[in-house]
Formats: sequence, C-alpha cells, structure tokens
Amino acid sequence: MVAMVILLMPGIGCKKDEIPANKTEYNLMVKDELGVTGIATFIETSSTATTIEVKLYGAPSGSHPAVLCMNSAVEGGDVVVTLNPVEGNGTSSTKVSTITYAQLNTYDGFIKVMKSSSEPQVILAMGDIGGNVLTSTNITYSLDTIGAFGVSGNVLFQERVNGNTLVTITLAGAIAGQSYPATINLGSIASVGGGPVVKVLSDVNGTTGKSFTNIRRLDSGINITYQNWLVYDGYMNIYQTVAALDHIICHGDIGSN
Repeated sequence: MVAMVILLMPGIGCKKDEIPANKTEYNLMVKDELGVTGIATFIETSSTATTIEVKLYGAPSGSHPAVLCMNSAVEGGDVVVTLNPVEGNGTSSTKVSTITYAQLNTYDGFIKVMKSSSEPQVILAMGDIGGNVLTSTNITYSLDTIGAFGVSGNVLFQERVNGNTLVTITLAGAIAGQSYPATINLGSIASVGGGPVVKVLSDVNGTTGKSFTNIRRLDSGINITYQNWLVYDGYMNIYQTVAALDHIICHGDIGSN
C-alpha cells in the first residue's frame, strides 16, 4: 500500500505540457507627472504567450495608454506592442503572443504609460526592460571647470545587461534655461590641440544640470561596449553654447586616461 502511494505521488497535480509560471518585474520610473511610479510584470503563461501586467502608483484618474517600444527609454523608439490601457484601478493586463517570454527578457526595449490618448506627449511613468536594464557595474569621472565659467561636475558610465552604456552628465553651476553641448573626444586633455569628436552626447539641460545618452556605437558607426569605455583613450568636453563650441567650460579624462 505504501509503495503504491509513493508511485502515485509524482503525478499528482501535473498536467501534460504545463509550464511553471516564470515572471520578471521591471520598475517604471516617474517622468512628467511627479509622484507617479509603477511596476511592469512579465508572466510566462505558455510556451508562446506572455501576460504583461502594469501597475501604477499615484496616477491621476482616467484611462492611460501603455505601450512597449524598441530601444532604451532615453532614446525613444517605435511602438512594438500596444498594451491595454491602465484604467482607474491603476492596473492593466495584456496577453502577448508575438514575442515569447524569453525574447522579452532580453529585448532591446522599454515600456511607457501616457497620461491620455489626447495627451500622449505627457508620460506618467516609463522604464527599460530586457537587455536595457542597468547592471550594478558603473564608473564615475570628474569634470573640472575651465577659466571663470564656474561649471564643474561628473559623468557616470553605467553598463546595461546588453553591454550598451548609459552616460549621465551632472553639472553644478549650470544656468537655468541654457543648453550645454557635450562630446567625447579621442585622446586626452593633455593632447596638444585636443582630439577629434568621436561621440556627440545629448545636450546638458541647464535647468536640471543633467544629460542622458545611451551609447551603442561611436558616431563613425563602430560598436562600443561599456567594457571598451573602461580602457578608451578619451576625454569629455562641455561647451558654453551650440554657437560657441570653441568655449569649453569644463572637461575631464575618461577610460585609460
């Protein structure tokens, strides 16, 4: 009798082709509406289907369109999957069969939730998914002031799961309302005459003192990873204005320099 029970136990509760529920959560960060955050959860519901659940916290009333887009959040990109809107209870659930669970968890994309169909430019919350998730690997370089401009800061290089790099510039002493061009150049600050620009970065917003750039490749088209930047022979320049690229207000060596 005991032996019979033991033989039967492995089959209890099992169904043919049943797939255990795998799930992954991604944070959705505040964007244009202060106090709004969220979580996107990917749940594997079959070998070909994934349920994407979106939960918002602090969202205003109404129906909020949600989409899954290609590229990273700082780059923006085309819509790949239109999700069901986040309704008044703050939740949304969408079954996706065009991309598998495994593909979604390495996907080069992001999710964003908009305020309304009439105000799609107002983003309540968004967050990177899959290969664009940031790892804990990062390095910071100092940006020193030049002359009497009084602007200094630092630049943070962060590695993504897919090897791409999020570059965040933070300036102190920037003037609100101004925009400051930024570049990565070949060589070091000590190089006579400086080196050529290899990557044009997003302008620094003078009001926030911030700039965010996702780097996949140099402006020449050559692919470059986070690990490449660690040994790169380069430096960064921050300029006074677009019209005054000869006026460098702060700079700093990076990589091997």
